[in-house]
Amino acid sequence: MPWHPGMAVLSSDIAAGGSFDDTTRPGLWIPPALREAWPHLPGFLPEFRLLDAPPPPGSGDLTAGEGAAAFHEAPVDTPAFNGLRRPVALVFPGLPPAAPPPGPEVVAALAPQGPLSPHTRFADPFRARPCSAAEAAAILELWRRTEAENRAIGAFLHMQRWKRAAIATAFGHRDGHAPFAETPAEALGQRRGAVLAWATRLSAETEAEAARRGVPLWRVEDGFLRSIGLGVNFAPAASLAVDPIGMHYDATRPSRLERILAETAFAPELLARARALREEIARRDITKYNLDQAPPPLPATPGRPRLLVVGQVEDDASIRFGAGRIRTNAALLAAVRAAHPDAFIVWKPHPDVETGYRRGYLPPRQALRYADTVLPQGDIRPLFRQVDALHTMTSLAGFEALLRGLPVTTWGRPFYAGWGLTTDMDPPPRRGRRLSLDELVAGALILYPRYQDPVTGLPCTPELLLERLSNPRLWPPLPPGQARWLRWWKLQGRILRALRHWGVWQR
Repeated sequence: MPWHPGMAVLSSDIAAGGSFDDTTRPGLWIPPALREAWPHLPGFLPEFRLLDAPPPPGSGDLTAGEGAAAFHEAPVDTPAFNGLRRPVALVFPGLPPAAPPPGPEVVAALAPQGPLSPHTRFADPFRARPCSAAEAAAILELWRRTEAENRAIGAFLHMQRWKRAAIATAFGHRDGHAPFAETPAEALGQRRGAVLAWATRLSAETEAEAARRGVPLWRVEDGFLRSIGLGVNFAPAASLAVDPIGMHYDATRPSRLERILAETAFAPELLARARALREEIARRDITKYNLDQAPPPLPATPGRPRLLVVGQVEDDASIRFGAGRIRTNAALLAAVRAAHPDAFIVWKPHPDVETGYRRGYLPPRQALRYADTVLPQGDIRPLFRQVDALHTMTSLAGFEALLRGLPVTTWGRPFYAGWGLTTDMDPPPRRGRRLSLDELVAGALILYPRYQDPVTGLPCTPELLLERLSNPRLWPPLPPGQARWLRWWKLQGRILRALRHWGVWQR
């Protein structure tokens, strides 16, 4: 296939890679249309000097797109997630004139000593820059593994309509995606594969019926590095946890994450990657939602340890299936104050509760019976640097605090409790293996979730997602319909908050 402008993926931060006025190198003229479509093609062609005009016949210099300097899209088996193609093996300059255009066997060129490797150039389809053969092979392996898993899905169940486009992209394959079922009976009646269901909407009756029929049931939920903005405000998730056993927030039964953490022999190279990922999360200050509003700084508290207590959505699945004796925000605050009577306690309500739409609101006057200050607005990230420890029932904020080296006390049974890294007031069942922090990170952030690049829509690594989370401008805006609805949604939330504040409405 000849080169075409739709294959242009390089960006302006790619260096040309050497001097191109060296007359000992063969000359190469790139037609203006191709050069405009791919202005940094020289970064792939350090063995050529670029010409300003077409070479005269017989000069020995080459023209891109003709003969020995033809460029081809490598037809490696890249998946078409949601109709989007991003080739990895891109350029074949200098092929012998008699060589046919590369065929499917070009996959062999991914090996360092493959037959086409001297003539192959590889591109990172996410960062739009040259990459090594090993990096290209890793990308292809991730895509193929994801597509194979996606093809095993026969139907989607309990997917909210605003999430369906993102679900179709994340779980798509070359031939499309599984259908969205409207009822459990419709989903379980298909015979094409597993049912992928939104975990918090799945009933025990549906699980029992799936088991009776022998239909594999996979649960899906948001991952731990999620988005720029809240899901309650329609921000799509860039990471998803797929679990055929249970779910990470459900301490009443095992989950795939729990088995990973309990049984995996973590290789040194995986732990090195986990450590680098953990350090990068702390350096970039990444959390689940990455909100952009900072809370006011905490006052000086000489001689008093500062404890951050984080609130939760009280009817959330992580409370229903992961909390112990302490199950409400008021009870959590009272328990922390009783355990630490001399501490300076900072109460941070959950951001979803503060939108007005989720349960767990604690009036400030009631919170101040136990807390020294209440910070309802702003992101949690600056607080990690201002406190001495964190207390929670099951919040992911406890995991985020661990990543930053803070002591964490759990009053419930979150996925990160029970491994010797936290002080557990209500220890979870079945656990007990002692893990290092990097082993926990390897299991929870590398082996368990899948990641979706918000820019290209393609499966990606957590490292790539950290880069995207650090640059909110790259994230696509909401569709116009959702954006218009969001304005009304936020206005309604402000009304609900006001009614709740004045005791007219309780939630």
